[in-house]
Amino acid sequence: MNVSFFDDHPEPADIRAEVLAGLTQPEKRIPPKFFYDEQGSRLFDAICELPEYYPTRTEIGLLRQYGAEMAELLGHDVVLIELGSGSSLKIRTLLAALRPRVYIPVDISREHLLRSAEGLAAAFPDIEVRAACADYSRPFSLPLQADDQPRAAFFPGSSVGNFEPPDAEAFLHRVGTLLGPGGHLLIGVDLRKSEDLLHAAYNDAQGITAAFNLNLLTRINRELEGTFDPAAFHHSAFFNPHDSRMEMHLVSNAPQQVLVAGETFRFSEGESIHTECSYKYSVKDFHALAERAGFKPVRVWTDDQQLFSVHGLRRGDD
Repeated sequence: MNVSFFDDHPEPADIRAEVLAGLTQPEKRIPPKFFYDEQGSRLFDAICELPEYYPTRTEIGLLRQYGAEMAELLGHDVVLIELGSGSSLKIRTLLAALRPRVYIPVDISREHLLRSAEGLAAAFPDIEVRAACADYSRPFSLPLQADDQPRAAFFPGSSVGNFEPPDAEAFLHRVGTLLGPGGHLLIGVDLRKSEDLLHAAYNDAQGITAAFNLNLLTRINRELEGTFDPAAFHHSAFFNPHDSRMEMHLVSNAPQQVLVAGETFRFSEGESIHTECSYKYSVKDFHALAERAGFKPVRVWTDDQQLFSVHGLRRGDD
């Protein structure tokens, strides 16, 4: 198969530093990127198939309906970089319409990335696949080699909503620098909607989102010699209207103390670890954010119910 692998995966020391730093804050927090070990990636794939979880099926519907238009905007014969190698159905739909010369999937979950890259290389033997295991939430390297063709990026799933807005702006600026003047970005953005729909999407009846959230504690136990008892915490997800964001937390059921990498952390009953934010934007507000980061909005596609949006952005000329 025409696939290569580039490893810029965070070292255990990096994970240790970020987790310990988050747990020492007045409001304990752990970055959502650490959800995605092998089990976490499997659970997220299951979340994407839930009846309550509208973003994935809505975005796939937009890709199927407007894929030819999106491919035309990105430009054919490009190096396509996918940030977050998530739903293979999304990227398969785009690859079929775009047929880039080179495809570079980027993901922090090594095993998940490898499986996905190998499957896509087999399905698209005419496309060179260069898988890159990296943390795209901070500066990272890519196997771009000496490519002189235009670059485009695909960032699906509204993962941009997991960044605080200033961090989202900085992230988009880094992506723009990576793409270069005139490079295009296709990005999924979740829209503002009723709290009932949001609550259902993050608190599914089967409890898969709860298992996904709690798996973070299992990963810390395994990789950082943690002593978390996942049964001593519960999943909580709610809408914060002031900041227009969903929040996910792991809430302590009773007073307790936990060891992580030799450090002791105490929890009172009801105290939480903040594990994820998911900001919801209007089209106008997201365009303003993109423009501050150096992108020009070119196109936007939305579904009939205005649940989700896919934006075509162009990096400005420097």
